[in-house]
Amino acid sequence: MDNTSGFSVVRNQLFSFVRKEFYHVLRDKKVLLILFGMPIVQVLLFGFVLSNEVKDTRIIVIDGAHDEASRQLISKLEASRYFQVDNISSNESEIEPTFRQGKIKAAIVFPLNFQHDLQHGNSAQVQIITDGTDVNAANTINSYIISIIHDFSSQEKIPYRIIPEVRMLYNPQLLGAPNFVPGVMAMVLMLVCVMMTAVAIVKEKEMGTMEVLLVSPMRPLLVIISKAVPYLLLSLVNLSIIILLSVYVLDVPVKGSVVLLLSLSTLFIITCLALGILISIQTDSQQAAMFASLIGMLLPTIMLSGFMFPIENMPWPLQLISNIAPSRWYYIIVKDVMIKGAGFSSVWKETLILVTMTIVLLAISMKKFKIRLA
Repeated sequence: MDNTSGFSVVRNQLFSFVRKEFYHVLRDKKVLLILFGMPIVQVLLFGFVLSNEVKDTRIIVIDGAHDEASRQLISKLEASRYFQVDNISSNESEIEPTFRQGKIKAAIVFPLNFQHDLQHGNSAQVQIITDGTDVNAANTINSYIISIIHDFSSQEKIPYRIIPEVRMLYNPQLLGAPNFVPGVMAMVLMLVCVMMTAVAIVKEKEMGTMEVLLVSPMRPLLVIISKAVPYLLLSLVNLSIIILLSVYVLDVPVKGSVVLLLSLSTLFIITCLALGILISIQTDSQQAAMFASLIGMLLPTIMLSGFMFPIENMPWPLQLISNIAPSRWYYIIVKDVMIKGAGFSSVWKETLILVTMTIVLLAISMKKFKIRLA
C-alpha cells in the first residue's frame, strides 16, 4: 500500500512539473516560432536545390551476355575512378535488394545478346538503373556511365551504337524533394530537440531555480525528465507537420511503414534530447548552450550526415568522424523507410547505433549531473 502511495506521489509530481514546462513553452512566442516556424520554412526552402560531385560510386553489373564486348565495357567501368564495381552477376533479382540495403548507387544490365546485337544490328541497349532518392547524384552517375560507353565505342572504333536505357528507381520524376526531405527532418529535429532542451535546463541554472528543484522532494532524475518530456511531445508534433508538408505540399509520399518511421523518429528525438541534456550539464549560460547546440549540431548535420555532401567524397578522417553524428544514421533511416519503402531489416544496424548512442549519452549525462548538481 505504501509503495502504491509513493508511486502515486511521484507520478503526480512528474505530471505537475511537465505541465509547468508546457505552460512555459506555450507562453513564449519566440520559442514557439523556433519550434514550429523553423521546420515549415526549412522544409519548403530545402526542397529543390544543390548538386554534388560523385566519385567512387559503388555499382553492380548484371551481365546476361558474358561475351567479349560486355567484358571489355565492364573493364572500362572498373578502370574508371568514378565507379567501384561491387559485383558482377547474371541474376537481375539481386538489383532491388541491393538498392534497398543502400550498398550501391547504380546497376548496369547487359542483355543476353549484347555482342550479337552489336555485330548484326549495329546497335545494342544497356540498361542503367540508378537510385532516384538522390536526384543530383543519379543524374551525374548517368552522365558518367554514358560518357564511358561513348568513350568505349570511339576507342574501339566500333561502327555500331550502344544505346543506354536509363531508369530511375524510387524517384522517376527526378524531383529534388525526396533527397532533401530526409535531411531537413534530421536537421530540424536535431536543432529543436538539442537546443531547446539545453537552453531550458540552463535557464533554470542561471535563474537559481535549479538548486531549489534539486533540494525539493522530487528526485533530480525526474526533474530532468520533466524538462525533456514537453520537447519530446512537441518534436513529435513537428515531425507530423514535416511529414504532412512532405506528402501534401512536396508530393513525397511515405512508401514504407508509417509506424516504423514514427517509431525510429521517436528514437532519434530521444537521442537528441539526451544530447541536449548533456550540453546543458556542461554549460552554465544560455548563450553557451545555444552556441554549442547550433555550432556543434548544425554543422555536423549539414556537413557529415550525407545530406548535402556525399560521405564517400570526404577525406577518410572526416568519414570516421561522421560516424559519431546521430543525424547521419537517422538520415539513412528516413531515406530508406520513407523514400525506398524499406522495412526494419534494412535499417536495423542504424537503429542499433542510435540506441547505443542514446544509452551512452544518458549514462554520461546522469553521471555528470550527479557530480555537479547533487
